[in-house]
Amino acid sequence: MKKFVTILAAAAIATAALTACGQNKAEESSAQQTTAAESKETADKEETSEAAESTEAAGELKPVKVGASPAPHAEILEAAKELMKEKGYDLQIVEYVDYVQPNLALDAGDLDANYFQHGPYLEQFNAERGTKLVSAGAIHYEPFGIYAGKTASLEELAEGAKVAVPNDATNEARALLLLEAQGLIKLKEDAGLKATKNDVVENGKKLDIYEVEAAQIPRSLSSVDIAVINGNYAIDAGLSVEDALAIEDSDSIGATTYGNVVAVQEGKENDEAIKALMEALTSDEIKTFMEEQYQGAVVPLF
Repeated sequence: MKKFVTILAAAAIATAALTACGQNKAEESSAQQTTAAESKETADKEETSEAAESTEAAGELKPVKVGASPAPHAEILEAAKELMKEKGYDLQIVEYVDYVQPNLALDAGDLDANYFQHGPYLEQFNAERGTKLVSAGAIHYEPFGIYAGKTASLEELAEGAKVAVPNDATNEARALLLLEAQGLIKLKEDAGLKATKNDVVENGKKLDIYEVEAAQIPRSLSSVDIAVINGNYAIDAGLSVEDALAIEDSDSIGATTYGNVVAVQEGKENDEAIKALMEALTSDEIKTFMEEQYQGAVVPLF
């Protein structure tokens, strides 16, 4: 009987222990679930807070919308984004592949500025379109280059060879001046920056000067003997200035006259946003970017 009582007591103790163990595990599981829920809630709050702070910070940046040709202008602007952010501006880049729409958009107020053209072209555009756009400052120039098409060198040009040049007035003159510098043609003495192919007075090889819309010239290389190409369109087409048959000298009229400018509406040259943009684009950081990225195809003017 005593032995039986002892067995019952042991069983009771074991049951109590199992019950206590089950309760402890349940309590532990519940505690873990509570802790996990609290951790998730904390994480969610932190994430929400960070998102709010990010949104708030973004909201503090003032938008500045600038039109640009894809290369190198849009690339240079992209490199300046962080500098503009530090100045409190959200630099928004709108890319264009022609020379007309970015000026029309700027004149209409759809852009705060544009960056794609040189000074003479801007002056010509104003005269032809009646717009009042002005330069806020020159940033760089892109040496014009003569590139091989069906003919591999200038020495190999045959009589009647086809030569593509830009068809807009200021860029055609620049192209013709480069051809003249290589001894291929001779222009009227007073033609200068207004030269067209009608101003060619000597053409020993009877070159067929073929006028093409500037942006289309790189695509025409396979159908012409040589082509004179704007620096930005050469870059965009993957052409290297090192491969050019000839380029403008740094002291040429092209280099000294055709600096690429930031254009704005007249009277807005001194707006704070434009000042910030000019400071960013003429910074040491952007100068280094141009020199390293373009290896002579883009030359800083500051």
